[in-house]
Amino acid sequence: MIKKIIIPLVAIVSLASCSTLRPLDANNNRTVAEKKETKPTKEVKFLNDINVSSGTVSTTAVPSHTKAKTVPTSNAGTSAKERMKLTGAFDKTAAVESVSDVQLKYSILLDMEVENLVGMNLLDHVDEWYGTRYRLGGTSKAGIDCSAFVQAVYLSAFGLMVPRTAREQHAYARKISTTELKEGDLVFFNTGRGVSHVGIYLRNNKFIHASVSQGVVVSDMYESYYLKRYLGAGRIEKQEAMLK
Repeated sequence: MIKKIIIPLVAIVSLASCSTLRPLDANNNRTVAEKKETKPTKEVKFLNDINVSSGTVSTTAVPSHTKAKTVPTSNAGTSAKERMKLTGAFDKTAAVESVSDVQLKYSILLDMEVENLVGMNLLDHVDEWYGTRYRLGGTSKAGIDCSAFVQAVYLSAFGLMVPRTAREQHAYARKISTTELKEGDLVFFNTGRGVSHVGIYLRNNKFIHASVSQGVVVSDMYESYYLKRYLGAGRIEKQEAMLK
């Protein structure tokens, strides 16, 4: 009798324990699955607010006040002066690009950096005569002498009429020291008797004049021929005021 009672009890207990375990397993499995499904995706954030999320790329515009100022890299349509303003600094290359062909030419003749000749407008006027042959008493492109060359340049460059001969120009000019020489000043030489030759000082100990042997040319004051015959320098007062 007892056996008949025990066997059904054992069966009931076994069934009860199995039914209790199944829901627990199911719930556990569902919990794990939910955790996997609801796991948030990591968001990777890069510079300039570029976000990568779920295989997509999104960008956020950077506020204008945070953007670095840039200078156009293209030279097209931008002058040298404009590029210098944009960079806010002196650009030697830009300076060179802004000079004229005449200034480039005289940078070689005067043995100077070309940017040091920027704004030296006298060069345009003397260059009109460069290479003109020498002719005593001449006053034109067909031939010209030293004092007529000075007279022509002063008239075109400064609007001034100076005396005709080298001796008269020497007397007319205010005498200055060689250390005071500036472009446009006159330099005088004794190539014959007294003041017999004149030239226009440029820079770097160089002057331009109508040479008997070479015509209008640039020479060095320290060449032995001219150094031995150098008499002094003079400045035309009105021309001095115009250069300032």
